[in-house]
Amino acid sequence: MYDRHRAAIEKMYTDRATIFRYTQVKDPVTKATDLVAEPVYTDRPCRLSQRALGQNSQTEAQNDIRYETKLFIAPELEIKHGDMLEVTRGGHTRKYEAGEPFLYVTHQEISIQRKEWA
Repeated sequence: MYDRHRAAIEKMYTDRATIFRYTQVKDPVTKATDLVAEPVYTDRPCRLSQRALGQNSQTEAQNDIRYETKLFIAPELEIKHGDMLEVTRGGHTRKYEAGEPFLYVTHQEISIQRKEWA
């Protein structure tokens, strides 16, 4: 029933995303446990959409970039709040952190926050 709607939405998926999730990994030598970001999904078609203009938080020590966008991606992918994403658009890759996904039958929308310093 929604196949044509989903196909129409996915025609706009010109970007690619790799989704990382932090998992606990125990070092066999030191026995220490560390959190490591491991890929859950690789090179998935998606679409970035600007949600708000970027905000510049310049200080003497650093320039924080706070740039919020929405990610449109297939609904069957399980993306969790806090997952890290690398999204490539036009040859440029940027890193984001996922907010809470909002699921539709045809797609899901996720508010993502850019997590890099300029």
